[in-house]
Amino acid sequence: MTPSGHNPGVVTSLPPDGRLLFLTRFLRLFGYGIISVILALYLAEIGVSESRIGWLLTLTLAGDTAISLWMSAGADRAGRRRMLVLGALLVGAAGIVFASTEAYWLLVLAATVGVISPSGHEVGPFLSIEQAALAQVVPDDRRTGVFAWYHLAGSLAGALGALAGGGAVDLLQRFGWSPLASFRGVIAVYTGLGLIMAGLFLRLTPAVEPPRVEDKAPQRLLGLHRSKRVVFKLSSLFALDAFGGGFVVQSMAVYWFHLRFGVEGTTLGAIFFSANILAGVSAFIAVWLARRIGLIPTMVVTHIPSNVLLMLVPLMPTLPLAVTVLLLRFSISQMDVPTRQSYVMAVVEPDERSAASGVTGVARTAGAAISPAIAGTLLSVPSLIGVPFLLAGSIKLTYDLLLWRGFRALGPRGVS
Repeated sequence: MTPSGHNPGVVTSLPPDGRLLFLTRFLRLFGYGIISVILALYLAEIGVSESRIGWLLTLTLAGDTAISLWMSAGADRAGRRRMLVLGALLVGAAGIVFASTEAYWLLVLAATVGVISPSGHEVGPFLSIEQAALAQVVPDDRRTGVFAWYHLAGSLAGALGALAGGGAVDLLQRFGWSPLASFRGVIAVYTGLGLIMAGLFLRLTPAVEPPRVEDKAPQRLLGLHRSKRVVFKLSSLFALDAFGGGFVVQSMAVYWFHLRFGVEGTTLGAIFFSANILAGVSAFIAVWLARRIGLIPTMVVTHIPSNVLLMLVPLMPTLPLAVTVLLLRFSISQMDVPTRQSYVMAVVEPDERSAASGVTGVARTAGAAISPAIAGTLLSVPSLIGVPFLLAGSIKLTYDLLLWRGFRALGPRGVS
């Protein structure tokens, strides 16, 4: 491995199941990217009011969270491949309904039960089950590196999907398609990607499943048995971290730059595209660092300066300085992601990995869902528009200290 941890051999040497999971990750996030940029526009085009659009998107996220928790909790017992296929079919089913009807109640039903991403980020059961499957088919000493590449593949796919979705709508309309038809054309692509994923998941081998053992474990709760205590403790901390991060979700940060410096769309797009690319690439430095100091120290020592930089953003007097601090923050902000994912996989039993990833993921989603409403209120008061950054940084620093205190002595069963 190179000093930076940036080793393409980590991916090329994956077994066939691992390469297949990378492909489905890329296709899925590409699909989430294309649907996220046209979803609200499509709903407005068919006559759905702004308030109803908001409720539909809220129910979409709530439904995705519930589906994720249910499927990930049962995946290690019912079969990871089976649940991944079901999830992909739910993607296709939601797309079919959205492309074929304008009935609001059917759209709400499809959004709640199916799988649609209004944010362009990972939703549904896939992340937790795929991470568990990857941890099953790669050696412990390569797990963090594989997760870094897995994270980067999703980040790039989502960015490309967003560009492709918006570009496809413009191109189709130039060729004479109506706005409604162009939106439905993009939704049809999303539907097709879901069905393609279902076919790819069927090709997974039994190697992705947890080892079969005689079940003498204590009673399960949400798919967990021996690791319940550690997973719930981690989940509470991850929810705190996500609650802090929710004050500065990308849409809120974009709006802050618009309010504070009058930045418009094209410039904002360039700023946050660059920021997300830096965040994705930073994961590789985390792999190198984790091999030398461990997973928990890597999570904490990179997260603390990242959060200090976050708190400095609203204190910058000019746009170039604010952008510079933001980009510096993003260059280290995601170094805890592959290490966090690897640590969760390492401290639980193999037949709890899907459930553990699902429970911790749902905790993060729930934590992040609360704070944007508070941030929106603060942004409506000119004298308080910088407060969300300060709250986010201080809450996330508290998480760092609690994580270090609670888990620095609990090492993984495998090597980072």
